[in-house]
Parts: sequence; structure tokens; C-alpha cells
Amino acid sequence: MSNAEKLSLEQRILDFIYSHRLIEQDTCLLVALSGGPDSMCMLDVLLKLRDELRIQLHIAHLNHQLRGSDSDSDARFIDRLARQLGIPATLATGDVTGYRREKHLSLEEAAREVRYAFLAEAAYSLGTDRVAVGHTSSDNIETVIMHLVRGTGTAGLVGLKPLVKQRSAGSELTVVRPLLSVSRAETAEYCREHKLAVRIDSSNLALSSMRNRIRHELLHILTTYNPGIEQAILRLSRITSDDIDFLAIEGKKLWRRIVHIHQGIILLDRKDFLEIHPALKRYLLRMACNKLLGNLKDIETRHIEMIIDSLEKPAGKILNLPRGLKFLIDYQRYLLGKDPESLSPLPPLNGIWQLNIPGQSTLPGWMVKAEFLDRKQVKMERDNPFCAFLDLDSAGNRLLVRTRRSADRFQPLGMDKQKKLGKFMIDARIPAAWRNYIPLVCCDDQILWVVGWRINDRYRVTKKTKRILNLEFEKTGQESNSFNELS
Repeated sequence: MSNAEKLSLEQRILDFIYSHRLIEQDTCLLVALSGGPDSMCMLDVLLKLRDELRIQLHIAHLNHQLRGSDSDSDARFIDRLARQLGIPATLATGDVTGYRREKHLSLEEAAREVRYAFLAEAAYSLGTDRVAVGHTSSDNIETVIMHLVRGTGTAGLVGLKPLVKQRSAGSELTVVRPLLSVSRAETAEYCREHKLAVRIDSSNLALSSMRNRIRHELLHILTTYNPGIEQAILRLSRITSDDIDFLAIEGKKLWRRIVHIHQGIILLDRKDFLEIHPALKRYLLRMACNKLLGNLKDIETRHIEMIIDSLEKPAGKILNLPRGLKFLIDYQRYLLGKDPESLSPLPPLNGIWQLNIPGQSTLPGWMVKAEFLDRKQVKMERDNPFCAFLDLDSAGNRLLVRTRRSADRFQPLGMDKQKKLGKFMIDARIPAAWRNYIPLVCCDDQILWVVGWRINDRYRVTKKTKRILNLEFEKTGQESNSFNELS
């Protein structure tokens, strides 16, 4: 490799740093150093560029204690190197195995979390928030393939970003990747040409991890189908990143318009949400999950698609998601949070209220309209769950509205026998916090209609029905203590 080509690698890295604004001038940059070819190449290039970049360097190394004496040797190697170069260093030991058992994580996940917690603490102690890691374009390619194998959504195709902000150990950490424009083969060649001593991690050769199998097996197979597969994947990653950036711009506009947060619960306007493009639905859902959880760990594409598939389900439907998150369907809203059932869409209703039939009745939080119809006036298919048709001759015109009692029973439409109201509510998946708010239309002790869910089969409209009672409940958004309450 000629001197011009050596400079070309350094220049490419410098151009990449400038184009993505990875490093701020007159700051301290923490350099995560494992001792492998990638991180050693990164350190050497940053040493040559530090005057140009106007930065100070500080080395950070964590002994993961996963490879016995080899891990200890790596730490000693880094310590000697830092002394030789005259660069300050922070070295520490992490109990990855113990952390893995405690958190029930995979080895790779545990090592990553322990490593970034260490880096965040080291950066904080130095008064900086920026750490450089040695990920190359080869790591990016493997990440994209790994996401594909696991069933990623569009976001997974972005792969590794040049700069990402994350919270670790309670601190904000900015992770920068100056080597994303160069390959692993190029960093290895750079180390050979510059006679840089490196450490070889034997665990990178083991085929027990998915990443290593992709690196040593799958990529070789894919190359036989397309010799340019690596560049094709990188191109896909760049294009997807641009698409995601556009979605982010549009998503933030929609977020301000249709998303509200109340008591730790994210509320999405149902009508507006159903009207937006599916790509923006997915983006907003991921954005909402990230807002609540701090990251999207364990939130997979299949979970987002479960939500998308449930959007037209009736009110009360609940989806259980990872990490205690729940998605609940309300009448006018979708709710996402750890306890969305606690937010009832129904206003409190105390006492017993008599309906004006025909006419209008004002109840706490409700306006109820009652009218008589004949069969010719009725189109039985109605989408409004707060509207019901009853056989007037069976129901009568002295109807009351109240909430549930412990002994309540009724015969749900379509069933041939009575059922306990509590059991019906459980089977209908009505959230427990909503059940005491649901209005019940009654005649004496008979429940004619569980408002919003089901009428009593005994009072349904049949071919023999001569007169129809149409009842429609409309939420008013305010409580009332007016006329019709019975003592």
C-alpha cells in the first residue's frame, strides 16, 4: 500500500468525522480501546488528527473477565500502551457474568450494557459526554444482516449510526463511530503497515454467537450470489437512514397534533391515527414506546404489527407488550403505558337516573336521547357502540340508568341463558378500572343494555317487533346534578 493510499484512509476518516460532526473541537474525547485491530487503528488515526481536530484523548478499557488470563493480558497491554503514548487512561473490571445472571440477559447484551455503563461513568468523571468506538463498515453490514435474520422492521435496516445519544448509568452518552467509512480488512491492513501491536480476541472466531456465524459463514455464502453484497447492504442502510430521517420529521409534526401524555400514559387520537399512512403509524408507535421505556429493547417489529392489526378492534381490547407495556383500545383513543386501564374513558355515574322516554335526559357526563321508531325508519347496522335498538313493547317506557351491582345478571345478545354481569365483563375484556363506570339501562331489576357493549337478548328487535325504542348515549365531558336523579 502506497503512502498516498495510507493518507487516503486517514483522510477518509477525517472527512467522515467532519461530514457527520462527530467530534467537537476543544473537548476531551474518550476512546474505547479493546486492543483489537479496529480500535488500535482508530486510536492511531486520532493521534495523528488530534491537532487538526483540536481534541484531547483519553483511553478507556474494560476487562470483561470473560476470557480468563487473556482478558487480564489485554488490560495489561492497554495499560502499557497508554503509558508509552503518554495518554491518560481509565481501566476497570466488570462482572459481566454476574450482571447477566441478575438481569437474565444474553452474554452479548450483558457485556454491552456493562461496557456502556463503564464508558458513561468514565466520560462523566472527565467532564465529557463523547466516546469513540471502533465499529467499522463491516460491523454495520453484520448488524443489518443480524436484524434481518431476527425479523427487523425498517429501523433495523439503518444499522449502526455515525452518532447516537443514549443513557447509560444515569448519564447522557454520545457514542461516535469514526471508522464507519472503512472496512475491517482495511483496519487490519493499516495496523500491519504501521506495525501496530494488536490483541486478537479468540471469542470472535467462535461460531456460538449469531454475529460470528454471520461474519464467518453467511456473508461468504451471500457473496457467491452477489460479489457486491457488502456494498449493496451499505447502500440499503444509507437509503433507509434517509427514509427514517424523513419519517422522523413528519412524525414529530404528527406527534404534536395527535399525541398527548397524561399520568405516564400516552394517548393517541383514534380517528386521526387511523387516517395516517401505515409507515407513520409504525414510526409513532415506536416513538411512543421509546418515550415510555427509554429505548426500544425487546420491542420488535412483530409487536408493532400486533398493534397495527388490532386498531379496528372494539373498545376494551388490551395487548400485552414486553417490559410491562400495554396497548389499550378506547372509544376515541388508543392508550399505551404500564397501566392504561386506570384511565377510564367513561365519566363517573353515581345514583339512579330515570330516562325521559321519548325525549332527552341529562346525566352526569352523559346526554341520553330516546325516540320511538317503526321498522321502516330503522337501519339495524350501526357502528356506534353507544346506540341501541330495543323492542319498545318489551322494554316499556320507564327505564332507569345506574351502574353495576354485585348480584347483576343479564342475557347477552346471542345467548340463550343469563350470565353474571361480572363474568360477562371479564369475558368481554373490559378493563377492571372501567367496569364501575359503565351505564346500565334497566327496567326494574332487568338489565336491558350494558351501554357500549351488549343489549339483553330478551329485548332485541325481532320480526315480530312493532315499535322500536332507539337509545343513544353521548358523552358531554362534564358531570351534572340536574333533574332526573331518583332518591
